[in-house]
Amino acid sequence: MKILITMGVKEHHEEELKKSAAGAELLFVPADKVRLDELADADVIIGNIPPELLPAATNLRWLQLNTAGADAFCKKGVLKDDVLLTNATGAYGLALSEHLLAQLLAMMKKLYPYYDNQKKAIWHDEGQVTSIENATVLILGIGDIGRAFARRVKALGAYVIGVRRRTGSKPVGIDELGTLKNLDSLLARADVVVSILPSTAATTGLFDKGRFAAMKKGAYFLNIGRGNAVVTNDLIEAMRAGHLAGAALDVTDPEPLPESHPLWQTPGVYITPHISGDDHLPATQDRIVQIAARNLAAFLKGEPLENLVNRETGYKN
Repeated sequence: MKILITMGVKEHHEEELKKSAAGAELLFVPADKVRLDELADADVIIGNIPPELLPAATNLRWLQLNTAGADAFCKKGVLKDDVLLTNATGAYGLALSEHLLAQLLAMMKKLYPYYDNQKKAIWHDEGQVTSIENATVLILGIGDIGRAFARRVKALGAYVIGVRRRTGSKPVGIDELGTLKNLDSLLARADVVVSILPSTAATTGLFDKGRFAAMKKGAYFLNIGRGNAVVTNDLIEAMRAGHLAGAALDVTDPEPLPESHPLWQTPGVYITPHISGDDHLPATQDRIVQIAARNLAAFLKGEPLENLVNRETGYKN
C-alpha cells in the first residue's frame, strides 16, 4: 500500500500518520513538487493536489482532502467513479468562526474607519455603533463552521436562524431553522447574514440584486464560503447605494481579485484574501491530521471512512 502525503505537516504530524498506517509505505511530498510517477504509484493521497493532475493517479483508491470544500474534485473526469473522496469537515470550525466574529465586531464597532482615521492622524468620532446582543443572525450553511459561529454569537446574545438544504432536526445553538425556499423572508428579518456555502449549482449567484434588496437596510453581510455565491457587481451596487452597513469577504468572485477590480475600493467592503482557513491557526492543522489519521487507520482495516463526500452535491454525506 503506497500512501502519498501532499499536505504540509510538522514532525509530530508525520509520526501520527505513520502510527495510523503501520505496514504501509508513506511518502511525504509537497503538492507543488509531486512527480507524475509518484502519483501513478499512489493507492491513497492525503492532501489537495491540482485536480488536473489526478488523472495520472491511475492506482488511486481514496483521496483525503485537507480542505472542507471539495467542489473542484467533484467535477466529472477529475476522479474515477470508484475512488473514495473525503474532506476535512470538522477541522475548520474554530478558525473560521473566530475570523467571522472578528470581522463582524470590527464592522459593528466601526474599527475599520477608526483605523483609517489613525493612519491619517484624524481624531474623529464616527458615531453610533451596533451590537450582537439582540441581533438576528442568519447563517447559511450550518455544518461544523456554521454551528461554531452560531455558538459564539449566541453566547453574545444573538437570535440565530440557520439555513440548510433540507428540513430536519434543529441543531443545538440554533433558535430557528429554514431552507433556501424561504430565504427571502428570512433575509428581511436578519441584521447579519453569513454565507458559509460551498460552490454548487444551487448556490452559484444566490446573492444577486434581488437578494441584497430583500435584506434589511443596514444589515451586515459576510461571506466565508465561496465567492461565486455572490454576484459581485450586485454587491457593489448595494454597498454604493448605502443599503448595507458593511460587507466582509474572505472569498471573492473572481479570485484572486484583480488589482483593478472596483470591489477593492467599494466603501464598506472589507476583504481578506481567502486566509481564514488553511493552516494559519495551528489547531486547524492538528485537526486535519487527526481526521486523516483516523481515516487512514479505518481504510487499512476496511472500515467506513468519516467525511465521505457526495460528488453530486459537493457536501459531506
